[in-house]
Amino acid sequence: MPLGKRGLKRSPSSSSSTTSTTVTTIAFVALCVLGVWMLTGKTFSPPKTTTTATSDSGFSFSNEPETLKATEKNEHTVFEDNPGVLPIDAIQTGDPNQTHYTITNDKGSGGSDKQDEGNASSGGDDDSKMSDEQKVKKIIEEQKKQNEVDTQMSEDKTLIENQQFFVFDNNAKSSTEEMIKQQQLRENAGNQTLNANDPENHISDEDKRRSIEKHQEQHVQQKEETPFHSFSDQIVPYLQPPPQQEVQVSDSPKSENVTQETEQENTEETDGKRAKEHKLTNSNSGVSETWNPDGRNTGSSPKESLESRKSWSTQASQSQNEKERRKDESEGDEGNGNIDGYTWRLCNETTGPDFIPCLDNTKAIQQLRTTAHYEHRERHCPEEGPVCLVPLPEGYKVPIPWPKSRDKIWYRNVPHPMLAEVKGHQNWVRVTGEIITFPGGGTQFIHGALHYIDFIQQAVPKIAWGKYTRVSLDVGCGVASFGGYLFERDVLTMSFAPKDEHDAQIQFALERGIPAISAVMGTKRLQFPRNVFDLVHCARCRVPWHIDGGKLLLELNRVLRPGGYFVWSATPVYQKLGEDVEIWNAMSNLTVSMCWELVTIKMDKLNSAGFAIYRKPTTNECYEKRNQMTPPMCQNEDDPNAAWYVPLQACVHRVPVDKDERGSQWPEAWPHRLQRPPYWLNSSQMGIYGRPAPQDFTRDYKHWRYVVSTSYMSGLGINWSNVRNVMDMRAVYGGFAAALKDLQVWVMNVVNVNSPDTLPIIYERGLFGIYHDWCESFSTYPRSYDLLHADHLFSQLKNRCKLVPVMAEVDRIVRPGGKLIVRDEPSAVTEVENFLKSLHWEILFAFSKDQEGVLSAQKGNWQPDTYQPSS
Repeated sequence: MPLGKRGLKRSPSSSSSTTSTTVTTIAFVALCVLGVWMLTGKTFSPPKTTTTATSDSGFSFSNEPETLKATEKNEHTVFEDNPGVLPIDAIQTGDPNQTHYTITNDKGSGGSDKQDEGNASSGGDDDSKMSDEQKVKKIIEEQKKQNEVDTQMSEDKTLIENQQFFVFDNNAKSSTEEMIKQQQLRENAGNQTLNANDPENHISDEDKRRSIEKHQEQHVQQKEETPFHSFSDQIVPYLQPPPQQEVQVSDSPKSENVTQETEQENTEETDGKRAKEHKLTNSNSGVSETWNPDGRNTGSSPKESLESRKSWSTQASQSQNEKERRKDESEGDEGNGNIDGYTWRLCNETTGPDFIPCLDNTKAIQQLRTTAHYEHRERHCPEEGPVCLVPLPEGYKVPIPWPKSRDKIWYRNVPHPMLAEVKGHQNWVRVTGEIITFPGGGTQFIHGALHYIDFIQQAVPKIAWGKYTRVSLDVGCGVASFGGYLFERDVLTMSFAPKDEHDAQIQFALERGIPAISAVMGTKRLQFPRNVFDLVHCARCRVPWHIDGGKLLLELNRVLRPGGYFVWSATPVYQKLGEDVEIWNAMSNLTVSMCWELVTIKMDKLNSAGFAIYRKPTTNECYEKRNQMTPPMCQNEDDPNAAWYVPLQACVHRVPVDKDERGSQWPEAWPHRLQRPPYWLNSSQMGIYGRPAPQDFTRDYKHWRYVVSTSYMSGLGINWSNVRNVMDMRAVYGGFAAALKDLQVWVMNVVNVNSPDTLPIIYERGLFGIYHDWCESFSTYPRSYDLLHADHLFSQLKNRCKLVPVMAEVDRIVRPGGKLIVRDEPSAVTEVENFLKSLHWEILFAFSKDQEGVLSAQKGNWQPDTYQPSS
């Protein structure tokens, strides 16, 4: 072919080279621009997700993430003091006092924008070696991956906003723990420090995308586990979440039942340990729990089943002679329970700092026809509870803590020297300057209670303190040294005595940290169930057991467990004076006719005193063989469990003998009886929360063990080392008290008269309690308790009586520095909180969510300046 022809013809290879050069140039420029945009676009601050959630209780909570708060407010250095939540491959850049994070590019860990630009240029050089098709494909893949990451981050943001979590304040101490978590995440992601200049540390786009997505999932999970703050007036203390907690909560607040799948739990688990991992799933039992974002049980107590009420009687229904309720009871709290505009005043009573409304009702006492049977020492509650505050004694001090308080208390807290003058020679009590001391003696055990206690067991070894005998009743207890020293033998004693001329003996007992109530053997039954006390004790208790057909001793027979013991330590047992002989003969005839066995009579030479020990029968055989039916058997319609304002009767109740009937068998030895459902709790009976009763019992016990160990011990701002006297104002099975077993506390379990009668169950498990109606004042002195616990009490009370006198009563019986824990409906919690604020209590913790609220508060020393006008 001629050369000229070839030169005039256009070469295909030349055209292709020109096109390739143009496309390459355009693609290179576009790639550089896109690379710079993508890299600079990865510098970001976490999106602002401020959300305000208003709970049912009226409190507002901020859902603004902690990292955002620091970004906006520049309050402190995030990297050093509070790392917040860092992405896996993020580092801090810029001013160390600013909260700003940069996600590194594919190769590096650049700490500034200039370094990012350098990395972008480096990336462009690598891209220039690729073909046009590879470059376009890479651009499309990178854009697709970036869109996926952006979409995932947007979904995470929406999820977090919808969850409306309660997050910690910047001062929360999660900084160090979060830093450790992030370090572990970085190590798990690559176990390397990313370095742009080290090709061996290069992480591909796909690996980075997966790493970011994995972190985002972990980030959401961490948000769900992040400890929270709830706000009332102040920040609540930090709470460490329980490890590996997996919880499924019903979406429906009306879920009736929950079943529990759990690993075998150690029933001897000590207080303060985390409950083992367990899982809650929904069913239909009536037991539901609400869990905070930090994994703690916020106290959603099991809900009482309405259907279960058909299976349980109440004291209100059992006690047919119950005192009439208030005329305006049905009107509830409407119009009168609101604290708005109410001004607190001090009570203007002659009893001053020792005012007990139901025992110091002078107007009612003056109208009594007779006081021959101690009617004036019984309860006479005013129609409307007092709405005034009891003043503090002058010079009141913080009580001496247990166990030192057993031996000494501050004189100014109970300024009554008369008892020391009258009983000092019997080692009851002595006054020494600012201190009142208790040598541990009593009228019948001058040389100490412990010797006396051990001597009783030596006389009858089967008494077996702390094993066979766990719950005792001390009648006419004085300053309760007998019950105080029985703690050393693992025995719980209910001590009682009247408010009489012995000048605040029960107040001495309570100030010492010993359980006691003000009560009298008069004309009404004691506020206890039948067949519940393992042993009853009377040491010169000044009770005329033999009069009126033996009514008073027959009342002890009602509350004493079949097979239980009565220890009578009194002069008629060992003295031969005319009156003593007469009383002894009358007692002997009465106890024989009651079929009590006289086990032994012993003389204690050390104390120069003696006692007789009787035992209640375990069968009805003796009753049927009596020659004279005196005292007679009680009528079938006479319910021995009825104890609320029921008059005494001189009759004997039959002993239960059916193997499945309560009282037919002795409880298991302590402490096994604490944990196991009573043998007589029938599976065919529906429990309070909707399950079969034994399962209900077990579920309640596990619930309170978990709540106490993971929430109450560290999360409510309560120093439990200062807590001794505790009251559960609405006990059901006694689960709260059982959960406190390993602490140096005792718990007065109160079963409300209008609630299912579960008090026998509480006694069966080796605890104790009393029936009461919180529309009336409690039979105790002011400043008696270190802590009150009210689980779904106030929401029920406000439908029956006014809350103002109830809150005045709470303030009356709690010591300065004492605590109140409330778990209830959010509206009730809010109302109680407002009352407490008006009383100048300090709110330690307040949280409300869905249908549950939790509150803890501490009483101060505040008192009004004015007194209530005298009536």
